Amino acid sequence: MFIKKIGIDLGTTNTIVFVPKKGVVIFEPTIVAYDLNDNKILAVGKEAKEMLGRTPDDIGAYRPLKDGVIADYKTTKIMLKYFISKALGSFNFFKPTLIISGPAGITSTERRAVINAALEAGAREVYLVREPILAALGAGIPINSASGHMIVNIGGGTSEIAVISLGGIVSWASLRIAGNKFDEAIVNYIRKKYNLAIGDQTAEKIKIEAGAALPQKNKIETEAKGRDLTTGLPRAVVVNSNEIAEALTPHLEEIAESIRSVFLNTPPELAADIIEKGIVIAGGSALLRDLDLYISKVTGVNTFLAEDALYCVAKGTGIVLEHLDIYKRALMSKR
Repeated sequence: MFIKKIGIDLGTTNTIVFVPKKGVVIFEPTIVAYDLNDNKILAVGKEAKEMLGRTPDDIGAYRPLKDGVIADYKTTKIMLKYFISKALGSFNFFKPTLIISGPAGITSTERRAVINAALEAGAREVYLVREPILAALGAGIPINSASGHMIVNIGGGTSEIAVISLGGIVSWASLRIAGNKFDEAIVNYIRKKYNLAIGDQTAEKIKIEAGAALPQKNKIETEAKGRDLTTGLPRAVVVNSNEIAEALTPHLEEIAESIRSVFLNTPPELAADIIEKGIVIAGGSALLRDLDLYISKVTGVNTFLAEDALYCVAKGTGIVLEHLDIYKRALMSKR
């Protein structure tokens, strides 16, 4: 089968590639490893992630995106070329049409950088669609209805909050606090409380195993391994879900405050629709235990975790690709 269309959820932490009729074909970390001596690419994706925090001086592992936008153009182009080639497979002679996700608050300069990088990486044409629209489509929200729907998409680099009606975004907020900031908060909490230095990958593992947005009646425990800041020797401590909830509270409060600010800018009729239907949360970081309950508690509005929350944006790119003529004019910026 010759692939002519590809959807890419280009995230700060992970990149997910969707091909119509095949579904998700790639799910890899948004990381590239370099040999610093001759500027040669050593690895991309999963292989590069394994090098994070473990490299000698002459090898560097980097995330080319920061807060949902390109921080390193050349590296992003190389990474996109790798993902496009991997999705196309052997013997595919067509340059594909790409749908790529971008933050709601992406600037025209940032938008051009993504489109140009994708074109140079081997795409025939590139459309950039705002992430909340894709997440809403992937979550099964009828975005074209004359009714208000709120989507909160929490990824690795950004939290995107939007009220959608009649196929467009009515009010929105893009907050540069999400999964990566959660990891940093865990690193800082364990450093301060236990005098233990841990790496980002360890923090991510702790977040997945014992992370929670609210204190748990039955605490979930996990082990944090790192380096004792006093002795310099390896040490392990046991941390629990209530400690992680405490560490994440300041960031969760900022996300809640952004949701409130979006409500303040939402017309009353649409706000009434959202009270009736509830808030939908999506994205990898939306999988944090009890995050839906936390948002319900602070907003007073029922909150629901989308089905396949991690893949909502990628699934949204697939829906747009399958109905490109319908969505082309209304939703996308094209070069």
